[in-house]
Amino acid sequence: MANLMGQCALKPSSRDPVETCLDLHRHAAGNPVYALRGEPARESGSPWRISPEPFCISKQSYLYLKALGNHLLRFYQAANQLYLDSVRGHQEAWIAAYLDHGKPEHVIEFGRMNRQKRLLPALIRPDLVYTEDHRWVACEFDSIPGGQGFVGSLSEAYHQQGFDVLGGGEGILDGFMRLVRANVGEGGDPFVAIVVSQESNDYLAELTWLAGALRQRKGLRIEVVAPQDLRYADDALWVADRRVDMIYRFFELFDLKNIPRAELIMYAAKKQQVVVTPPFKAQLEEKMWFALFHHPALEAWWRTSLGPETFAALQTLIPRTWILDPRPLPPHAVIPGLSVGDRPVRRWTDLEATTKKQREFVVKPSGFSELAWGSRGISFGSDTPQAEWGDRLREAVAAFDQVPHLLQEYHKPVKVQGRYLDLASREIRTFMGRARLCPYYYVEGEQAHLHGILVTLVPADKKAIHGMSEAVMMPAMVE
Repeated sequence: MANLMGQCALKPSSRDPVETCLDLHRHAAGNPVYALRGEPARESGSPWRISPEPFCISKQSYLYLKALGNHLLRFYQAANQLYLDSVRGHQEAWIAAYLDHGKPEHVIEFGRMNRQKRLLPALIRPDLVYTEDHRWVACEFDSIPGGQGFVGSLSEAYHQQGFDVLGGGEGILDGFMRLVRANVGEGGDPFVAIVVSQESNDYLAELTWLAGALRQRKGLRIEVVAPQDLRYADDALWVADRRVDMIYRFFELFDLKNIPRAELIMYAAKKQQVVVTPPFKAQLEEKMWFALFHHPALEAWWRTSLGPETFAALQTLIPRTWILDPRPLPPHAVIPGLSVGDRPVRRWTDLEATTKKQREFVVKPSGFSELAWGSRGISFGSDTPQAEWGDRLREAVAAFDQVPHLLQEYHKPVKVQGRYLDLASREIRTFMGRARLCPYYYVEGEQAHLHGILVTLVPADKKAIHGMSEAVMMPAMVE
């Protein structure tokens, strides 16, 4: 199993680390690309802590993460097939019933269309931690991830400081060009529209940077537009006088009812007049897949469909997860793989009277909800007092008909050392923290290619790892 950190040798000509950080602060100051969720861009510097160098991963970690992309692609291929088999009666009906639960009928029907059946996300970004028991664990897989412009711009900035950033200074741009080629082919001069909803407006600045960089450096005709900027005429979608060949969808399917012209986008996709990625397949955006992967009744199917290498890789990567379904079990049954101490769990209420150590779980919404993305709606059992933990569990179970929730094992990330510039003292500070790595895999054909990694390092006492004022955020480089 791969270790995490490497020893990155800096070039003898490397600049003073304080000056490097000050340059990066000036680069980030007031730049809306770097505004964290809920925080405006700061005129005085970045809203997070600046590291004097990228996060250094070991060669072993790099090789593991590079290979992981193809395992994740095979997982999506198998998940897509399992859902379709369940719909057609070749697998048990409860599989598709779970994945469709709580979703409008028109969304379900569109995701089942024959013209959609082989379509998969063209960008996969897992949220990964390296744990204290020396293995990689995924918090979730995301097929509509934010951060492309953020890590792309940040990688460019560190690259300009002389660092060999993983993917290079244009790694994310090269990856997006792969995505375009995979969807519209090599020839021609396609026009691409990145469609951003109001709900996703926090990501508008970074996607605008991404589109601008793709225009200037790759010659791609691309614009960021609001859904209402689209019009339908002459059997095509248009932005002003430009016919749209491909839409990069940056809006969640739970928000469709609030998105102007959504029905036109879906109609044009249905008629194959425009390519839309990621496809309108809500079943593939479910976090429930982690629970289905570990379901004992499906183990043989996964093992056969994925092949031994991918199955083994995902067994250690995907944490055990359970759907918080309120329906009672028969008296002789237990919830598979779930126990408190040496006692198997038969009902969710068995988890309420547990010690802090026994509550190493996360409760989260499963997918089709405004609370299911951006680190919202998550509760950590060991950080929650027992009485509140019981309330949270009951609320999550009771919400099943509207928003199904999951119970997931929590694995503590290993402590690693980080550095950042203290602006007040102009000194480099060292601290121990816990890291989340977000690798960006762009799909072309049967291959998923790694084009960059965003690393978020937070103080060791923080449970949730996300962008915050105390976090150090940086691209990765390889030892």
